Amino acid sequence: MGEEQFLTAEGAAELRAELEDLITVKRPQLAARLREAIGQGDLSENADYTDAKEQQAFLEGRILYLESLLRYATIIDEGNGKAPMRVTVGCEVTIVSEGEPPETYRIVGAAEADPRNGRISNESPIGAALLGRRKGEAVEVETPGGSWSVKITDIRW
Repeated sequence: MGEEQFLTAEGAAELRAELEDLITVKRPQLAARLREAIGQGDLSENADYTDAKEQQAFLEGRILYLESLLRYATIIDEGNGKAPMRVTVGCEVTIVSEGEPPETYRIVGAAEADPRNGRISNESPIGAALLGRRKGEAVEVETPGGSWSVKITDIRW
């Protein structure tokens, strides 16, 4: 898969559930659609067959991706109740930029990133800039839109 991938325990459970659904529910449903489309005759002009084959390719690709991700991902250790000393993958980090309200993000692996819901990837400009930093530190974040200076006000699990 290339670079090390991180997952929260919750994220890993959600991906396992998705994988189970794809294998036990979606794959058999798609196989039945394919059999039905094949039964319609001439495959060269059969839109149902073409659509089902495209969906099958996507489904199998997703299954392979999830199997590989779950096999090789590092599950984030969310500490033992102690507040983290430095920002690591899995932490919630509150930052403030001058004149702006505080923002809180959870640093997660790329597979779980959802910036609209406060979950940013450890590979994103903000996530990468915050990793390894301590509470109270000022951090310069280089984004495609320019430089951004923030201060870390809180780190927690």
